[in-house]
Amino acid sequence: MSTFVDLQVNGFAGVDFNADQLSDDEVLTATAALREIGGIDRCLVTLITAPWSVLNRRIAAWASRLDRLESLQETIAGLHIEGPFISSQAGFVGAHPADATRPATPSSACELLESGAGWIRMITLAPECDAGSKSTRYLRDQELIVAAGHSDASIDQLKQSIDAGLQIFTHLGNGCPAMLPRHDHIINRVLSLSEHLTVSFIADGHHVPWLALRTYLQVVPATKVLIVSDAIAAAGLGAGRFQLGHHIFDVKEDLSTWSADGLHLTGCATTMPQMASLLKERLSVSDEQIETWMIHNPRRMLGA
Repeated sequence: MSTFVDLQVNGFAGVDFNADQLSDDEVLTATAALREIGGIDRCLVTLITAPWSVLNRRIAAWASRLDRLESLQETIAGLHIEGPFISSQAGFVGAHPADATRPATPSSACELLESGAGWIRMITLAPECDAGSKSTRYLRDQELIVAAGHSDASIDQLKQSIDAGLQIFTHLGNGCPAMLPRHDHIINRVLSLSEHLTVSFIADGHHVPWLALRTYLQVVPATKVLIVSDAIAAAGLGAGRFQLGHHIFDVKEDLSTWSADGLHLTGCATTMPQMASLLKERLSVSDEQIETWMIHNPRRMLGA
């Protein structure tokens, strides 16, 4: 049964939602698999940083597709734009192309919304790339969900952004360097503000080790926790070698997803039902907590 609500889906069942050449049949097949294999009731399609004209073209293509194919709307609640208003610094930029990042301005945010024709529901940006939190305030005035991520925002920048309407921090523990200052770093800053900020986590055991995730989940109030899949096209296909665009990667038997050289994670291939099972097995999470983190909280964020 499809039950989960996922605010971050980059692709599924062999279909990359960020690809420039997507057929209607591919999207319909992937969406059906999201429901049947991924256990997804509602989700946001996530489009990540790309050159400005390319990103706007992809957004517009998805908006047109959602308008044309009404059956998609049963599952896809809209678009989550992750970037390009994020940190370009190594580690914080993650797998996003650093040369395509850019500062946030209300006018550029407006341009994205125009491309989205009413289908953009959520934007992830770095507060330090949003001078005076003007874009955050503008986006909240347009009734969008505003998230921070791929960010090294200071505590004051985070507080200012929260005051302007920031609601979520995207996949805490990822989109940051492997090595951080001992105490004052983005993870601790966000945890210290979690009474005021909803926090999402990728619960596959690879993006955040279980011992760390256990601690984070003890700190963040239950009403402020979101579990997201951050699924890529390999999700739902099991182990194997896959190619997305110019990139080749390997999905191991434990569903960790590695670059072909084995040096870094390249996305998530774990489905939401698998994450729920892992949370129960590894952290003794209750069914009630699963429902709160993976159904009720994200559904509330969507206003559904």
